[in-house]
Amino acid sequence: MKSIRAAILGALSAMLVCIHAATAADGPSVSTYTLDNGLQVVVIPDRRAPVVTHMVWYRVGSADEKPGKTGIAHFLEHLMFKGTKAHPAGEFSRRVAEIGGNENAFTSYDYTAYFQQVSPDALPTMMEYEADRMRGLVLTDEVVTPERDVIIEERRSRIENDPGALLSEEVDATLFQNHPYGKPVIGWMHEMEGLTRSDALAFYDLYYAPNNAVLVVAGDVEPEAVHKLAEETYGKVPRGPELPPRIRPREPEQNTSRTVLLSDPRVTVPSFQKSWVVPSYTSGDARVPEALDLLSEILGGGLRSRLYQELVVRQGIASSAGASYRSTALDDTSFTVYGSPRGDATLEAVEAAVDTEIRRIVENGVTQEELDDARDRFLRSGRAILQHDRDRGVRHVERETVTEQQDKRDGQQEPDEQITPVAQKLAHLLARQRDKSRAETRSAAHAAAFSWVWRARFCSTTAMKAAFMSVASSPA
Repeated sequence: MKSIRAAILGALSAMLVCIHAATAADGPSVSTYTLDNGLQVVVIPDRRAPVVTHMVWYRVGSADEKPGKTGIAHFLEHLMFKGTKAHPAGEFSRRVAEIGGNENAFTSYDYTAYFQQVSPDALPTMMEYEADRMRGLVLTDEVVTPERDVIIEERRSRIENDPGALLSEEVDATLFQNHPYGKPVIGWMHEMEGLTRSDALAFYDLYYAPNNAVLVVAGDVEPEAVHKLAEETYGKVPRGPELPPRIRPREPEQNTSRTVLLSDPRVTVPSFQKSWVVPSYTSGDARVPEALDLLSEILGGGLRSRLYQELVVRQGIASSAGASYRSTALDDTSFTVYGSPRGDATLEAVEAAVDTEIRRIVENGVTQEELDDARDRFLRSGRAILQHDRDRGVRHVERETVTEQQDKRDGQQEPDEQITPVAQKLAHLLARQRDKSRAETRSAAHAAAFSWVWRARFCSTTAMKAAFMSVASSPA
């Protein structure tokens, strides 16, 4: 199926533009309703092109898997293309291809989604096929066993053969000590090898049902017509079992600084990153994630960011440098800074320069021009991607429904007012970890001399979380 990273990045990149287009006074209105069997429906008319995107999102992802069954969510995504009693394996995909349409699916920590992009006249057929496999999937050992080999080979090619992917996997496993975000979406190899038909059926029967799904239809459609079609197709699918709230293990306070080292002869340029566990839009006060989104953009969001301009352009010690923030996760997520040295520069020099830029924000704050530019970059990047792939924006609109993302509350501080306080707490945390960081840097230096090492650092979040809460509750 489609690369998980590509699918998610596509959805997130276009989010601001899509939301704006769907809510503008002169733009299309968004229709939402729930069928009697619990299926939520979102309809977004967009008549700029004779195309419709049809998507079904299930509120289940790899973070919902039972212990010892990692990879079952992604495995079932593959199996969903294996056919039903009414439509044998391959028929759905052939129908999409025959009319020049596009289809795919992807699994993440918090959801699994399936979509088709077709002409409007093909929408009834897409809805009929998708509704049929919601509860009518037929799985036999003859179907399941070969597909398990497929996902095992996918892991070998995408993870085992890619040092960067291996490091990312170890990074998450070390950063999240208790939360299932520490498990890879594709699964651990030894557990994937043990997945069975019974495992797949149990997961399918529990989670794949209209009362655990959201249907999104966007494009050249009339909301009333979509409602009628949804009743005629999805409305006939029986309601599934009632599911308990998605309450997952929480991260404990992290009081230690941990270092992950990966040495591999295939790596020619060393790299480092530092990560913290931080709130997402759904796990805490919305003001802090808004501030972190802007901080990520200002600090390391692209060619105009502070890290890139200082480390890559001015000092010339880094080939790359930046920051990232997984803001839309359902639970507490990660904030990361990273960099790779250039020429004779060392990892230590790049890391020190990154720390310096964070401290400069603490000491001097950020300018109004930087804030304005950061907002503009968000919007411009979203517009550019939306022009090339409009349906990606729809994914984020639906994702907000799937993850039950919180609305911005009236009377809260604007995110602009949060940037400096959040950056201050980051720098204070770095200062607390300074002695440990020096020891860890020396331990990595020898390996880095061979240009084989990729390093990840995790910092204590005891003070971090307390700082975020104080920032969220502070007056404007």
